Amino acid sequence: MKMATFTHGQPSPSLGDAKLGRPMFIEIIEKKFEYLRKEKTLNIYGTMVFGTTAGFSGMLANFIFRHCFKVKHDALKTYTSLTTLPFLSTVVAYKLFVTDALYSGNISKENCVLRSSLTGIICGVLYPTALAFSKNGHLAVKYHTVPLPPKGRVLLYWLTRCQTEIKAMVIPLVFQMLFGIFNGLQHYAIFESTLEKTVHED
Repeated sequence: MKMATFTHGQPSPSLGDAKLGRPMFIEIIEKKFEYLRKEKTLNIYGTMVFGTTAGFSGMLANFIFRHCFKVKHDALKTYTSLTTLPFLSTVVAYKLFVTDALYSGNISKENCVLRSSLTGIICGVLYPTALAFSKNGHLAVKYHTVPLPPKGRVLLYWLTRCQTEIKAMVIPLVFQMLFGIFNGLQHYAIFESTLEKTVHED
């Protein structure tokens, strides 16, 4: 059986070294937690702002189609759903397709920006536009605020009637696309900066 031996002059681990190493390790862990906390706060703030812009886009779409269909009923109900649903869908979609993918390390900078802009376009413009069109079209038929479409040409009739109003949604479309690009770039930069800091501390 072999036993550990220490020759004269050979350095051996001391209690003082262990005491010095422990505070340094704790300090590194605290710094990492601080970096992650700051990154999480900035990411949540950016995602909430992104969702809020989608909510405003929903409000605009609802206003446009209520005016197009001359609907006066259920204003509070439609505005509430057209603000809340785009907000929630944008926040959830951004977390699933951008934030979670970024932390898993499976996407590049270009992919992050693309996913962010697509989230803004789909959840922040196309979805609220379709939702406002559907809800207010249903109310228009229910309360007979506009002439009913001829049989067999229902969708074409509604689209023709609202083509000018639909074109107005190009403004939030461009805004959501640009804001999505900006948000994706900023999110990726924050993630990369935090990663570099934690690696440097190691």
